[in-house]
Amino acid sequence: MSPRNPPFQTEIRPYGKAAIAEAARLIGAGLPVAVPTETVYGLAADATSGEAVARIYAAKGRPSFNPLIVHVRSLAEAERIAEFDDRARDLAAHFWPGPLTLVLPMKAGARIAALVTAGLSTIALRVPAHPAMQALLEAAARPLAAPSANASGRISPTRAEHVAASLDGRIPLIVDGGPTAHGLESTIVAVGDGKVRLLRPGPIASAALGAVAGDATGTIEAPGQMASHYAPTKTLRLGATEAREDEWLIGFGDVPGDSSLSARGDLIEAAASLFQRLHEAEATDSAAIAVAPVPEQGLGTAINDRLRRAAAPR
Repeated sequence: MSPRNPPFQTEIRPYGKAAIAEAARLIGAGLPVAVPTETVYGLAADATSGEAVARIYAAKGRPSFNPLIVHVRSLAEAERIAEFDDRARDLAAHFWPGPLTLVLPMKAGARIAALVTAGLSTIALRVPAHPAMQALLEAAARPLAAPSANASGRISPTRAEHVAASLDGRIPLIVDGGPTAHGLESTIVAVGDGKVRLLRPGPIASAALGAVAGDATGTIEAPGQMASHYAPTKTLRLGATEAREDEWLIGFGDVPGDSSLSARGDLIEAAASLFQRLHEAEATDSAAIAVAPVPEQGLGTAINDRLRRAAAPR
């Protein structure tokens, strides 16, 4: 992405009905937009579309694909996506809408793009309290993946001008809702197997969480800093131009393969299909998986980073 020829003329609009309507239109077209939440500004896109989510990564220049937090309108909507036990439901009832993200087992058949969860069986969900994000969720009528609206490695944005400083020319719209209330990313808690774990500290203190759902213990595992990643159980060979005996070849561009990340060599399509192709290959009778070369540029850097992790000896 060249700064001399950016793909977008980034517009900043004050929060209001017109800005939300335009943001919803852009999201419907598969593009990411920046919108305030009560924590930091988020870069929101359709969580049910792999290509829309891939455009979040393209805008952020994110070095690897990590699970993203999905924003929904209500607990009822969240329960259509994830499995809630009594503790998770108590936490949601007490802290939603608000700066709490729950990491929960994802329901079979949930219409969430595999790129959102990085191929994992859990999903991170939040019901935001900010009226702008709530209005956008209502207008877009779909769950929205929304990591912080800044270029990867930059300080999280708490004002519209912070977003513009790193994403100008990379996204079409910034909804300006003024400074955020907390200025700190949400507290993340994982609930499952009878346990409640604090994954990332944030605006909601562990003591407050414990008062509702029992003790929470810390770990570094969290969206944005995920220590464990999806990887196939089969051997994975990279840079393959043809399949060896008993290999399933995932192609790209001119390398057709048994399946393909993108037959036309499109990196956004490749990113969107990456985890789905890996899951498909793992489900075949082939003993091993091979993947065609992907160019080390743009989203290709993130695709190759994740493939190298998946291919590393375990």
